[in-house]
Amino acid sequence: MQLIDGLALAKKIRAELKEKISASGLTPGLGVILVGDDPASHLYVRLKEKSCAEAGIYFEKHFFSTDAGEKIVIQKIQQLNAAPNIHGILVQLPLPHHLNPDRVIAAINPDKDVDGFHPKNVQSMREGRLDIEPVLAKAIWRLIDETRKQNNTALTKTLIIGNSDAFTEPLELFLKRKRLNASHIHSRQFNDSSAKQFDIVIVAVGQPNFLAGHDFKDGAIVIDVGINHLPLPTGQVGNGTICGDVNFESTRDKRGWITPVPGGVGPMTVAMLLENVFLLSLRGTE
Repeated sequence: MQLIDGLALAKKIRAELKEKISASGLTPGLGVILVGDDPASHLYVRLKEKSCAEAGIYFEKHFFSTDAGEKIVIQKIQQLNAAPNIHGILVQLPLPHHLNPDRVIAAINPDKDVDGFHPKNVQSMREGRLDIEPVLAKAIWRLIDETRKQNNTALTKTLIIGNSDAFTEPLELFLKRKRLNASHIHSRQFNDSSAKQFDIVIVAVGQPNFLAGHDFKDGAIVIDVGINHLPLPTGQVGNGTICGDVNFESTRDKRGWITPVPGGVGPMTVAMLLENVFLLSLRGTE
């Protein structure tokens, strides 16, 4: 399969966004809540901070120790809700187990919900009303759309495979708004022939080698959302490697297109986050 270069596309989008922000005369603001010591979460927040600085977006990080109570975290969110220089608020997931992510996210002002996770915004999408598109869904859609445009193809029949209806159902609704013929299944329902009839396959199950090249039809577009950390063999020193849910090597001789991990969905998600912060900042000028 040919590579879908999310890194290159994200770089292009961020460069265009930087110009738009500069021309607008605005300083969009992003407030991030980070709780605990998860190394991946700290890495993701550092990448977002760096990307904001490059784009001309004001960035605030509010860090809480792993044992922080829910009340103090929500109080900080409420302060960010009231801050005029903060246009978007993001809670870095996952949260420590004693914190309820639904309650924490629900504390965000829906008008500053940059990720698109707030229940009010999810309900708006179900009802066909959506001002700010969810970051991850936007990233996935832009990768699909760009691939179709570059290769002059009109593929539409889409399968979403995941472990959570909270992810698959809103994404299905979103892609249907983009005129894709989308449906979803839980990973438990997957069998050897599940993906072969689909033009586009999106997988997010958090399991290395869940899919391989033989699972896809020729000419398919494959969006691998999975991020899995593989430890090094015993005796070797280092942090291990990162891979997706698809056995990437097994797709090399298959005809079609696939996002790599890393370098696919991840960079595009950051680019769409920055774009949403800018779009939220424009609301105050309307």
